[in-house]
Amino acid sequence: MSDTTTTGKTGTGETGGELARLQHLDNGDKAWLPFSKAEMDGRQDGLRALMAEMRLDACLFTSYHNVCYFSGFLYCSFGRRYGFVVDAHTATTIAAGIDGGQPWRRSHGDALTYTDWRRDNFFFALQQVLARAPGSVRRLGIEADHVTLVLMDQLRAALPGVEMVDVADAVMRRRTIKSAEEHALIREGARIADLGGAAVVETVAAGVPEHEVAIASTSAMTREIARSFPFVELMDTWTWFQSGINTDGAHNPVTNRVIRSGDILSLNCFPMIFGYYTALERTLFCDHASDAHLRLWEINCAVHRAGLELIRPGARCCDIAAELNAIYRSHGLLKYRSFGYGHSFGVLSHYYGREAAVELREDIDTVLEPGMVVSMEPMIMIPEGEPGAGGYREHDILIVTEDGAENITRFPFGPPFNIVGKG
Repeated sequence: MSDTTTTGKTGTGETGGELARLQHLDNGDKAWLPFSKAEMDGRQDGLRALMAEMRLDACLFTSYHNVCYFSGFLYCSFGRRYGFVVDAHTATTIAAGIDGGQPWRRSHGDALTYTDWRRDNFFFALQQVLARAPGSVRRLGIEADHVTLVLMDQLRAALPGVEMVDVADAVMRRRTIKSAEEHALIREGARIADLGGAAVVETVAAGVPEHEVAIASTSAMTREIARSFPFVELMDTWTWFQSGINTDGAHNPVTNRVIRSGDILSLNCFPMIFGYYTALERTLFCDHASDAHLRLWEINCAVHRAGLELIRPGARCCDIAAELNAIYRSHGLLKYRSFGYGHSFGVLSHYYGREAAVELREDIDTVLEPGMVVSMEPMIMIPEGEPGAGGYREHDILIVTEDGAENITRFPFGPPFNIVGKG
């Protein structure tokens, strides 16, 4: 089979009697994005400045989060490879033919589609894109935290003589400072998460299974995303609603367990908008809470309030964790803490995009800066059989400002508000 490329507006036919290896599927018009041309150009130009500092001729991004951040396109892998290549002048999505013209419509830049007719067509596409870069590509930026050993071997075979340089950490640190347009989108996400929380409260009652509560919440958020944005992709919005023993893990999946009167409940609402995750998480109780549960809940709320006050520019992530640890320790509860106190927000989901440099943990010494967006989410888990058993967690999202932080979560927390389902 010859090395063929089909060109033209859609380019879906054969070339010279042979199936094309590559296609330009510029089908329809570019889709609406929540970010301006200036915003997207700025992201790519900022990357080019980083490339100049690192003496890179081009960058290849393969992760969901970086492809989405720099292009606007969030791919669905389904066992296929995707990439976004940026050189000194151009930016190109490399996508699979199964997606038709969607990658081109959603990408801020060009798009080249590879077909399934040969196993190595992704790498052939990469070769063609890099061949268009100014000069020869000798140093290529890659994401070492996403490139597997298999992919690295394939890249070296496809690009002999090219040095692979890790850019993952440097790019991640640039993403931690959000733009004003990102703040606007994240604010919308926080607003919609609050609506999901309201749907949870309306649906909770003894005798209702967890999945029915989650369906109500997810449906409310999906409908509001559809109403609020032009031509938005409605994908990946979800709710984790847990009851009783299922509250012991922050990421425990929804089950068909039936809520009982007196159950501890965990509300977790996650709207996804253009690849950006936001969250609302709350402790609730059905009908009533025991004295032991109330005592533990109030302590966790006190830690949450203290944590909200600690988020400000100049604060170190590890110092925030240490101060909150001291509160738990004073109540003999530190051993029940189950994970870090918060994390960065942005191009993020439950399966991609963690910005590990901004985690409110003892082993992270990053200093918070204006523009960062972080959560405060203390959690303790009391094992089954002990008084007050269950998982307790509150979660707010804050935008770090020049002189403090703005809490963009509006949903109330604590016993006065979240003993629900009382009829």
